[in-house]
Amino acid sequence: MKPLNDLISIQDLDRDGIDRILGKATEMEAVAKERSDDLKGKIMACLFFEASTRTRLSFESAMIRLGGGVLGFADVISSSAGGKGETLADTIRTVEKYADVIVIRHPLDGSARVASEFSSIPVINAGSGSEEHPTQALLDLYSINKFKGGIDGLRISLCGDLRYGRTVHSLGMGLSNYDVSIKLAAPDALRMKPAIIEEMIAKGIEVEEVASIEAAVQGVDVVYMTRIQKERFPDIREYEAVKGKFRIGLEDVSLMRKDAVILHPLPRVDELSAEVDSTPQAKYFEQVYSGVVTRMAILSMMLG
Repeated sequence: MKPLNDLISIQDLDRDGIDRILGKATEMEAVAKERSDDLKGKIMACLFFEASTRTRLSFESAMIRLGGGVLGFADVISSSAGGKGETLADTIRTVEKYADVIVIRHPLDGSARVASEFSSIPVINAGSGSEEHPTQALLDLYSINKFKGGIDGLRISLCGDLRYGRTVHSLGMGLSNYDVSIKLAAPDALRMKPAIIEEMIAKGIEVEEVASIEAAVQGVDVVYMTRIQKERFPDIREYEAVKGKFRIGLEDVSLMRKDAVILHPLPRVDELSAEVDSTPQAKYFEQVYSGVVTRMAILSMMLG
């Protein structure tokens, strides 16, 4: 299987590339349980300049299950970048001497691309500002394929913060490789970036924008819910004006198809009622495990 190089944007992959990763992730379901020595002797550096639970731990779990080692930091304050003002370029040129692959999360748009330009080893974007989160999109596509038995032919709603939510940016572009139709549901202030909508339409995707959760959940196979990204707002008053506007409760689940699924990249705040957790549509905690096998697939294809 052809090795992957850097993974900075979901647009680095065409449909064949995405499908190869999803197929490899399926193979990793068995490997994850039994463990492997496939990447024994390889080291992954996790550079998390921004908070993370699922992404960082699932990358670490993936590498350990493949027999590799992990180093890095999960708090910018404990790094030279935070404590001493080291540039991102110098951090990358240093860390590449310690590892075989770099996984980076950074609050600034374009940071992962910059890191890849200074690195002689593969770089994986684990979230760059409000821009993209390609490995999350891949695990989301894997989850959709797993729970629905395929992706082509589905009707999918992307809901919540479509302006600042990097997960929906990558997922929207990733879905553009498939024969799907998409609803975009968000408050006016948090609508999807026009450039992403234009890309979807240019690839033949039917796109419909709606302004309520009730409209978003009806008649679809997948509801992908996101939290409102408080940390991305330049003015806290803008956040206060939209918080709590989009929320899925039991009354909304009752409007959904019986075989529809609800996904969420997590963490959630108040956009998903805890009562929804026990419904058959709720798949977001099962979705978490998809992150392990998908990232195992990516690391295996990069370093194996």
